[in-house]
Amino acid sequence: MSPRLPHLALLTARLLIAALFMAGAAQKLLAPTGAMTLLAMRNLPTALIWPALAFNAIAALLLVLGLRTRPVAVVLAGYCAVTSIFHLVPSDPWQMSIFVKNWAIAGGCLALAVAGSGRYALRPDRPLL
Repeated sequence: MSPRLPHLALLTARLLIAALFMAGAAQKLLAPTGAMTLLAMRNLPTALIWPALAFNAIAALLLVLGLRTRPVAVVLAGYCAVTSIFHLVPSDPWQMSIFVKNWAIAGGCLALAVAGSGRYALRPDRPLL
């Protein structure tokens, strides 16, 4: 195996996870009603959508650049775990698939937190293992 392959895989992982969170930020900006409805259903202020949008966008940018990858990935894992609660609607198969997907993304973020940014980052993390 090429010594570059693990670093390319980590770059790809960072970009794919970042794309998901950037898309979430764009969705909140362009069509906020869905997310606001989920907040209202849990009796939370709908204005929470705006800090969530900023968090999604900033975290995505940090992953793309490879800056503070480990702590960002840990926080994103926690974010996915917490926001999965909004999709815990056992009677709705679509919402349950999003619930499970959030936990899968949290797992990917935790793996990225352990692996770090890889070589292809503005500030590469030192290997832990």
